[in-house]
Amino acid sequence: MLDVARGKGHFAPMEETILNAARRPVSLPNRIAAYAGALLMVAAATIAGLLVAAKWGNATVVLLYLPPVLVAATYAGLRNGLFAALISALAFNYFFTVPYHTLFIHSPADIMTVAVLFLVAIACSHLAASVRKQADLAAAHALRNATIAGFARRLLTSNSETAVAELTIGEIAKLFECRTVMFSKKNMAAALAVAPSKVHLNPGDIAAMGYVLESGEAAGRCLSKANEADWQFHPVANGQSVVAAVGLARVDGQNPVRDGQLDLLNSLLDQAALALERIGLEDAARENAALRELDKLRAALLASIGEDVKPRLNAIQAVVRALRRDGVTDKALLTELTDEVSKVDRFVDNLVDLAPGADRTPLTFGGIRIDLYRRQVWHLANEVHLTPKEFALLAELAKHGGRVLSHGHLLRSIWGPAQEQHIDYLRVAIRALRQKLESDPAKPAIILNEPGVGYRLAMS
Repeated sequence: MLDVARGKGHFAPMEETILNAARRPVSLPNRIAAYAGALLMVAAATIAGLLVAAKWGNATVVLLYLPPVLVAATYAGLRNGLFAALISALAFNYFFTVPYHTLFIHSPADIMTVAVLFLVAIACSHLAASVRKQADLAAAHALRNATIAGFARRLLTSNSETAVAELTIGEIAKLFECRTVMFSKKNMAAALAVAPSKVHLNPGDIAAMGYVLESGEAAGRCLSKANEADWQFHPVANGQSVVAAVGLARVDGQNPVRDGQLDLLNSLLDQAALALERIGLEDAARENAALRELDKLRAALLASIGEDVKPRLNAIQAVVRALRRDGVTDKALLTELTDEVSKVDRFVDNLVDLAPGADRTPLTFGGIRIDLYRRQVWHLANEVHLTPKEFALLAELAKHGGRVLSHGHLLRSIWGPAQEQHIDYLRVAIRALRQKLESDPAKPAIILNEPGVGYRLAMS
């Protein structure tokens, strides 16, 4: 068993009460009143007919019975109009055909008159009832559209999933005069909103709700799926994705969604789904904005680390070189110190390179595209396979595109400080890169040589 309770929400008052095309059954007192009204109108037409017949004869009396028929059919429906038509024919026969004050008719002309009156009255009642039905349908659609539009406007002011849920179940509870509850697919253990403040779900209801959330089909009481449940559940879906389920139940156990009301319910649930999607997108946008700000902060912090630490490392390396030249310190110790400083220097370089967004966007230059993040290189749309050293060398040049990198810098970065004097290693790797990337390796246009200094990557 699942008992769900929440505090009562404050719902916006309805601007209009929805008029359903399929009306509720008219109560017996109202039906009796409608028939009595039709009888009174026919009686008034009869009295007027008696006054008219005394001066102008019975020929014009027939027309006096048509207005009561039209009024009865227009305001009370087809049955009331047919009742007025029958009473009108009988009244005309009783008061205005020979023999008077009987229901017998001697003249064939009078029989024809009564018959025509009855048929015309029936036709008029049908027309009036049809006009009334079309007017009711038009009013129902207009009021339904107004209700949906007002509901959509109120949803625009909701800025949380709970607020949307409370507004939705409050509107449905008022329109359908039933108990209402909404569950999110993310958390089926607790209701997002409840009207009234507490509802009780049995295992059958919970199973029906789970089926709706998984399948996206309505299920529950008075439906083909899980009809043993006390509640009827409908999906709140955006496209093919179900985000929530709304349950409806009546105290008397009847179907909470009457004939002609399903379209209205689906329209309200569609509006709720759009509002939930909007809130989800707004939350995601806020999270992305926060992540971007965090990335900017991290990038600035990493850049400051590089700017603050690199000069100190360079100073330490300069001191080590000076000590090596003086020859007053143990060479093994200096070598170990040089290695450790070089490692720290590479760690700092790698740390700065890991700044958010770094190496994620492929670099393009001279027909070459290099993806530092995925370690892929393309030349004129064809992927080029490079050795690890070749890729590392190209990546280092690409990171400092347009800048001249010294031989020592490239050797330290790629082969390590111990190989800083082996320029031939660098020349072999540069030659291999030019063979794979340059259109004419003899006349390089991408990897350019600065005599006596180093190499740079032409970015144009």
